[in-house]
Amino acid sequence: MHREVRGGKARRVHGQGRRGQARWLDGRGGRAGATLGAEVGGVIPGPSPHRSAKFSSGSVSRPDFCSQILKSDVKPGFPKTIKTNNPDVLRAARHSAESFNNCSNDAFLFRESRVSRALVQIVKGLKFMLDMDIGRTTCKKTGHANLDNCSFQTNRTLQWTLSCYSEVWVIPWLQTTEVSVLHCH
Repeated sequence: MHREVRGGKARRVHGQGRRGQARWLDGRGGRAGATLGAEVGGVIPGPSPHRSAKFSSGSVSRPDFCSQILKSDVKPGFPKTIKTNNPDVLRAARHSAESFNNCSNDAFLFRESRVSRALVQIVKGLKFMLDMDIGRTTCKKTGHANLDNCSFQTNRTLQWTLSCYSEVWVIPWLQTTEVSVLHCH
């Protein structure tokens, strides 16, 4: 079955297009728009991007999305690999190290030393999933030093590096950053 538009009115015409699919006809009886497999929820898209068809409920005008191919390598909700030297990844790694410092009883501060793998997922903001190493620095917790000014321990007895997995949720429009998962060993 297909619909034919004549004189501003849509009418149902019996018959099928090729391979048993419904097809659109323009006002002159010629084909307009893509071949459609079925109507979805009783809503019928307009026959072409620049035409509208009158139905009993009013005028409907929208592009023929059925014939468009939408190409995107980023899918919302799907984790994607991101470069480990990306500034957002480095900020997320810093937040992870600061969270570790807040939870540890160590006398010295730890700082991120290397991010080996990074993924980002779009979910009500950005969720960074990081595999990283953190190392003990020469800065003591009591000094409240900026981690950028802290160098790693050179004393072999005080050197300590931990491998960590971290998930950091960043919501830019709320200006919040939360470390939701942090496992270090």
